[in-house]
Order: sequence, then structure tokens, then C-alpha cells
Amino acid sequence: MAGTGRVIVTAGVIGWNPETLVIETDNFASQVAQAFRNIREILSAEGAGPEHLVRLTWYVTNRDEYVAARPAIGLAYREVFGRNYPAMAVVIVSGLVEPQAKVEIEATAILPA
Repeated sequence: MAGTGRVIVTAGVIGWNPETLVIETDNFASQVAQAFRNIREILSAEGAGPEHLVRLTWYVTNRDEYVAARPAIGLAYREVFGRNYPAMAVVIVSGLVEPQAKVEIEATAILPA
């Protein structure tokens, strides 16, 4: 994908409650849905929306959980981001800094000038 404008890059975003900084579930799809909502809020704070996403890089701790959760992830994705589908990569990792986190997502968006 290519674009011009102001680039917005997030750090790794996990599925925790942004007010309490607590991961409230061990369910993979639920953590992903919360990470999506957290990304949407970060974009919104910068004046951007899901339509400005150009890349998502996912780090997941369990391939099998990811594969099993894909239908629920797809529903959550469309609910939070609509039908905008940026370039995506999924990387399997042995662990994340937050021990209870099962997924961490980095987002890149371009807000047109």
C-alpha cells in the first residue's frame, strides 16, 4: 500500500482495558477485539479512523488459538474497522512482555494532508 500524508504509528497494542490496564479475559478472540477497539481509540485521538489504516502487524503466542478464532476475529474486525483491509502480517512468538496477553498488534495509518 502507498499513501501520502501524516503517518500515525502505534506501539504494540494489547487487549487490555485502557482505563485499568488489566486484561479481563483469557479468550483469544476477545483479546483481539479489545486490541482492535484500543487501536481505533488511538487513531481517533489523532484524528484518524479505520479507513486510514495501511498496515497491521500481529504478534500471537499460539498459532492454533489464532486459527481457531479466525471466524470470531473476522466478525470483531468488521465491527470495529468496517470493510477496510490494510496489509497484514501475523508473526508467531514465544511470548509477550505482558504475560497474560495472547496478541499484540502494531498499526500504521496515513491521514491525508
